[in-house]
Amino acid sequence: MPFPNIGPGELILILIIALVVLGPGKLPDVAASLGKSVREFRKAATDVSDAAKLDAPAPAPAPPVEASVPAATPTADPAPEAPTTAPAAPPAEAGSAPPAAADAPATDSNQS
Repeated sequence: MPFPNIGPGELILILIIALVVLGPGKLPDVAASLGKSVREFRKAATDVSDAAKLDAPAPAPAPPVEASVPAATPTADPAPEAPTTAPAAPPAEAGSAPPAAADAPATDSNQS
C-alpha cells in the first residue's frame, strides 16, 4: 500500500470529509473517474516498463566458473606417462626440398 501510515480510522475520516465537500450526488462520479485515472496510469506505467525491457539488449551469459581444487598430496610416486602421439618431424631448413619431393624419382627436364 502506498500510504502505510493510513489506518482504517483515518480512511473513514477522509471519506466523511469528501462526502461533506462533494455531496452525496457527486461522490460516486468522482470515485469512478478517480478509479479510471488510476487504472490508466497503471497501464501506461506497465507499457513503459515493458518497452524498456524490449529495448534493453540481453546481457551476455557469464563464463562458467571453474572451482579451484587444492592439489592433493600424492601418497605414492606417480609413474611417468608415456607419450600418446608420435613425435613431430623436425622443421625443414631453408633451401631444402620438402620431404615429399625427396621421395619422388628425379627426372631431368633436358631428356626427351
